[in-house]
Amino acid sequence: MLATQLAGLTAPDPAVDPGIEEALDLVGGFDDAFTHGFARLGEQPRAALAALAGAVAVTPLGERVREGVEKIVAGSLADEHLTALAGGRAALLGAVHDALLARLDGVLGRSRASWAVAGPADPATPPDNVLAGCRSWLRELAIAGWRGVDHDLVAASAQTLDAVLAAPSSRRLAVLLDGLAAELRACCPVATMDRLPTRRWADLWSRALLLAQPGGWPVATATATAVSGRLLPLGADVHEHGTAIQIQVHAVLEPAGDAAPRLVRTSVSAAKVETITGPAVWRLLADHPVLLGALAKRHAVEITDLPLLPSGDLLWRDDQARPDAPADPFATARLRLPEAVAPAVPPLDRHPVRLAEPVLLEDYSTTVDDSGGITLELGGNSLPVDVSRLPTCAPLTPESVARSSACLGLLRWDAGRWRLQPLAVQYTVKRATAEAHTGDWALGPTDPKVVKAEAKAGDAVAVLRERAGRLLRR
Repeated sequence: MLATQLAGLTAPDPAVDPGIEEALDLVGGFDDAFTHGFARLGEQPRAALAALAGAVAVTPLGERVREGVEKIVAGSLADEHLTALAGGRAALLGAVHDALLARLDGVLGRSRASWAVAGPADPATPPDNVLAGCRSWLRELAIAGWRGVDHDLVAASAQTLDAVLAAPSSRRLAVLLDGLAAELRACCPVATMDRLPTRRWADLWSRALLLAQPGGWPVATATATAVSGRLLPLGADVHEHGTAIQIQVHAVLEPAGDAAPRLVRTSVSAAKVETITGPAVWRLLADHPVLLGALAKRHAVEITDLPLLPSGDLLWRDDQARPDAPADPFATARLRLPEAVAPAVPPLDRHPVRLAEPVLLEDYSTTVDDSGGITLELGGNSLPVDVSRLPTCAPLTPESVARSSACLGLLRWDAGRWRLQPLAVQYTVKRATAEAHTGDWALGPTDPKVVKAEAKAGDAVAVLRERAGRLLRR
């Protein structure tokens, strides 16, 4: 049934999604203008900023964005003017996100909660001088543009980063700025680069500037409510970086009582070094045995009073969870996923790149092109598979996806089209049905070849911990 529902979903249809391409073109114009800096705007960048102001003219942001564009064109780059432009850009991307998500919800028949207005300001907001320092460095980036970024400009962020990292209430902003500075530092001097990730860097700059506004934190934060019930995992999305690992588990929550099931996600993370890769990354999350056991053994989890944010994020605490009965993720997706209520999307998270909706696809055929790209064919419709997102710490491989007949994954919107990120597949081996999930090795690899290779290479995590402990004892 889903095959017929997916007709035309693989690419935006101007008749069904009016304005999406135009909105993205306006955002691209802003990003191009940013590349060479707002201190030296030519005719084309000025036109791009004016077009951005025109696109939001009838919205509550209209007057501020228009004034901001006029001031910047005139050479006045104050914080409030740059913030207005960042808000206008975020509003356009939010509108694209909402249009795509509304269409997808309609295709899937998925109901979604609405976002409630944020409550009073969090008393633990970052100090004003810390936020002002962040805005100052972001303003310098806007003046110089990406092509003007050099080692001196990146180094100027050091004092600001030290201050924002030291404030626990500004951790989200601190991590964002630290990541942006690290990327820019690695690319310096940016002027010599052939291609720039202008969309990504502008996304980071805009979000950071909005988070750095005094009194703006209620938009980024929300009050959690305690929930109890049965958690049925669907799959794990592995986010791996050279210095960090995060496992984001998508699941269906059956709340205690008669409440409708809810679509939620929960994450656990740990710091790491680049030498820890593959199945060894799971050892860094050993403090969460209940969650890892649920992934590896495929069983439900009984939770008690876990905090749940309106965004659908369940704040994981292993001591408030205990293993429950076996729960097949494919059975959960067939029986409970269609009736689960999806969470609302926080305002600052409304961006097309953040779309990641769990779906179950069955009865399809697969095609593999010469470059190794995999496409699922469903009733005459094609859906590309994002094999680049398959983790190295799991038995889920492009080969198992290519011969699969059922796939549990996340629908993402990337580069102008929908793509599927597999979380689990069912496939046939010697006339028997086999499964591969991203969380199968959460308690250690089960493939004898991988176990043998790990034994030969040694336990990198244990070695590094032993060396760290030796250094601390000195």
